This record gives sequence, structure tokens and C-alpha cells, in this order.
Amino acid sequence: MYPRILSRFRQYIRTRQYVMTLHAEEEMADDELSILDVERAILTGDIVERQRDHKTGEWKYLVRGETTTGSKIMVVIKLGATDKLVMITLFPE
Repeated sequence: MYPRILSRFRQYIRTRQYVMTLHAEEEMADDELSILDVERAILTGDIVERQRDHKTGEWKYLVRGETTTGSKIMVVIKLGATDKLVMITLFPE
């Protein structure tokens, strides 16, 4: 799903043009994941769903991918107003 958007997300990861919300950082720590796990999930994963945020009207995307150890995780991301990828949250599958 959404191959052009996924390609763009991957380019943001490769060029390190992304930010993480505090919530995403907390979830990453709680699940004992590293930023490399999150990056790999986006680089190897697929967009499985697109949702419109009820408050802002922005699109957010659910990307399912693999961590560096092969575990499956879901990363919720969007394109931010500053033209950076924003990692909203993540969770193991």
C-alpha cells in the first residue's frame, strides 16, 4: 500500500530527517527497543493502514516491519509541518 509514500518515508530515515515524540521514546524504552529497531522496521516494512487524525485532520500511517532481531513491530508515523518524519508511537505485534 502507498508505495510512493513509503519510499519517501524510507528516504527520511536514510537521511535522518525525523523526530520522535516523547510518547514514542517512552514506548521504545518500555519495549526495550532501540532507534535502530525503529529505523529497520520502516526500512523493511509496509504501510498497512492510513488514518486521518480526528483533531488535526493530518494523515498518519501504520507501518509494520521487523526489528534488528526479527521481531514484528508497528510504528505510527506522519509527515510533520517542518517536512520531517514524525514517529508518534510504536508497539510490538
